[in-house]
Amino acid sequence: MAVPFPSTGVPAMPHPDNTPHFNDLERLALGDIAALPPEMLLDLQTTALAETARVKRLRDRLEAGIAQRYEGAAAAERTAQGKTSGTVRVEDEGVVVVADLPKKVSWDQDRLAAMAERIRAAGDDPTEYLEIAYRVPERRYGAWPAAMREGFADARSETTGKPVFRLEARDR
Repeated sequence: MAVPFPSTGVPAMPHPDNTPHFNDLERLALGDIAALPPEMLLDLQTTALAETARVKRLRDRLEAGIAQRYEGAAAAERTAQGKTSGTVRVEDEGVVVVADLPKKVSWDQDRLAAMAERIRAAGDDPTEYLEIAYRVPERRYGAWPAAMREGFADARSETTGKPVFRLEARDR
């Protein structure tokens, strides 16, 4: 006897005929998805990950084709504007192509620290010129002796991110 999914009224048939497909997830209530057997959830999650990877590959390929088509025109426009980076617009048969080449700047941290010390030694406040941030890598913190960790405990706070659940088949 077929039992309907709880909130959709869609009759369920014995597995595997009633296995929801990835595209069925749009019409299923969250409670119905949560009520699926773990093996089905695993299959759906595996399909979702594969589909995400496929879509990413296709998008990357499309973006590479678009870049190949317009990178020359965008570079020429940037040169004409005296730019080495930033956004330019080129038109192609009524389509405006916005081409952005972001500028990436990196700073040598050791040299900046030395500059901050020179500024401080000269009697000036380095924070007028620099943003100074202190971080402690969690792996390093965890390796410290307990007494050292206690000294830093008041400066440390911990929050959590969005939960992630990855399903795996048990080795049989």
